[in-house]
Amino acid sequence: MKIIVMGGTGLVGSQVVKILKAAGHEAVPHSQSTGVDLLSGQGLPQALVGADAVVNLTNSPTFDEASLAFFQTTMDNLLEAARREGVGHAVILSIVGADQVPDLDYYRAKVLQEDILKAGPIPYSIVRATQFFEFMDAVLSWSADEETVRLPATPLQPIASADVAQAVAEVAAGSPLQGTRDIAGPDVFPLDELGRITLAVRGDRRSVTTDDSAGMFAAVPDDAIIAKDGARIAPTHYRDWLTA
Repeated sequence: MKIIVMGGTGLVGSQVVKILKAAGHEAVPHSQSTGVDLLSGQGLPQALVGADAVVNLTNSPTFDEASLAFFQTTMDNLLEAARREGVGHAVILSIVGADQVPDLDYYRAKVLQEDILKAGPIPYSIVRATQFFEFMDAVLSWSADEETVRLPATPLQPIASADVAQAVAEVAAGSPLQGTRDIAGPDVFPLDELGRITLAVRGDRRSVTTDDSAGMFAAVPDDAIIAKDGARIAPTHYRDWLTA
C-alpha cells in the first residue's frame, strides 16, 4: 500500500513511517518541511497522487480557541484533496475522552476534527490515545517554579508514543474502521503522583503540591480521559520507560 503520513516527521509520525516501511508498505512522510501545508493546501494534491490511505498527524500550534479553526481548515483541505485523488482511507489521531472535556478549547477542537472526518466523503478510522509519556515534561512546566510543581490529582492513563505509533500504523494498513479505536497505557495514576514519580526518578529535588486548580488538566472532570471498556491496552509501563 502507498500510505501518506501528514505530520510524518514528528514524534508519532516518524515512528509510524518507520513501522509501515518495515512492514513492506510505501510510506511517505509529509509536512511543511517537504512543501506540504494543510492550512493553505499548498502541495497537497501532488502529495496524495496514487495514495491508498492518508494518515493525518498534524497538530495545531496552539491549545487555545484558535485550534478549532486550525482543524476545521486542515481537515476540509485534506478531505477535499483526498476525494479528488480517490484516496480510499483517511486516519486521524485523537484523544481518549475528548468529548467529555468541553471546557478545554483544544479537546473541543479534536472533537470537531473527528466530526468533520465522520461526515466527510472518505472511508475513515479514528485512533484515540491517552496522554503520551513524552509530554510529562511539558505538563510539569505549566505550573512550576524553582522549588514546587503544582498539579491536580486528575487521573491519567499515559501511553508511550511508540505504542501509539504501532496502533496508528496497524489501523492505517487495514480496512477503514468507520469508527474509533481507543488505546491507553497499562497503568492509571493521579497526575500529582505521576509528577512525584517523574521527579524522583530524574533526581529532581522539587516537591509536588496537589492543587486541583493548576494547569490544563484541572478542567478534566473525574475519570473523563481514562480508557473505558473495549480499549486496547498497550504494553509499556511508565516507570519502565522512565528508567530506560
